[in-house]
Amino acid sequence: MLPALSLTAIACYLFASGLLAWPLFGRGTAKPSLAWQRPALGVAMLAVLAHAGVLLGMHRGALDLHFFAALSLVACVVSALTLFVNLSRPVAALGVVVFPLAAVLLAVDSFLAPPTMPVAMDWQIKLHVTVALVAFSLLSIAAVLALGLAVQERGLRHRQFGPWLRALPPLTLTETLLFRVIAAGFALLTLTLVTGALFVGNLFGQHLVHKTVLSIVAWLVFGVLLYGRWRFGWRGRRAVNLTLIGMAVLVLAFFGSKFVLELILHRPLPRL
Repeated sequence: MLPALSLTAIACYLFASGLLAWPLFGRGTAKPSLAWQRPALGVAMLAVLAHAGVLLGMHRGALDLHFFAALSLVACVVSALTLFVNLSRPVAALGVVVFPLAAVLLAVDSFLAPPTMPVAMDWQIKLHVTVALVAFSLLSIAAVLALGLAVQERGLRHRQFGPWLRALPPLTLTETLLFRVIAAGFALLTLTLVTGALFVGNLFGQHLVHKTVLSIVAWLVFGVLLYGRWRFGWRGRRAVNLTLIGMAVLVLAFFGSKFVLELILHRPLPRL
């Protein structure tokens, strides 16, 4: 049952991304993705629901934070948030990037990764992990938007108005959406650090020091970016670079140590 559901989710992710990407290769002058947007997002919604069903069945309805399971969970949440973002501001390029990546991560977790058992957590730790998961997912979307913003600026600078450029909203709207997503992610990242300090008993204990420090560094990067935007009107390349730097540090905080501990050193997850 679960393999079939996984294959269904993977097929729907790929089909949805194909629907979104196919018009981008057209040569017309109108926005090429709008006619395909609604059916593509409908198929993507089926993919997210099937993906969630796989996670619930495979990991027994619990939060499994092992490396590949966590990647698959993040991919599911990012895909769901991508659908939510597209409700208010159609951004086809988000789905073209996010949905194939979600399909790959689901396939690895379902068919290649070794089976794992979720680590028991009380409700406080589950709350902390859930907030951290949504924060990471929102800032991941911000990173994709930042890449899109960089593509737009480069295209406008070189007067290259191809379909990939037209698939994005106007540059000012992309920039506004980017900072809104960063602000929401920053607020949740702040809450993540607060709940970590309150609920995680050995926050600075074994295997958690580097994760905590890197999370604080990422928080500072995004905080500086938001302050610079508010106080000095930062935008463009500076906003893109700081967004990508902050996201890179956050990836190291969330998955860098997990990769080393589980896949290289073969150590179990720390008891929070």
